[in-house]
Amino acid sequence: MRMSSREKSFIPPHTHCRVCGKSMPLGRELCSNECREKESKAQRKSKRMGRLYLVFLVILIVAMLIFTFAGQR
Repeated sequence: MRMSSREKSFIPPHTHCRVCGKSMPLGRELCSNECREKESKAQRKSKRMGRLYLVFLVILIVAMLIFTFAGQR
């Protein structure tokens, strides 16, 4: 009797690290302290860039308002 490929290779329930992609047991999001540090650093960088974009947008809007109202005089 021939076994299907699904029956031959049983893959236990698992998840993958969000940073490096390594396989690990269920219930964990990151595989090591190194990956935790990398993710934390990436989150801080992302937050900083988001704030920078927000500040740039506010400055741009204020400049547009100044030039709009300054041109009416």
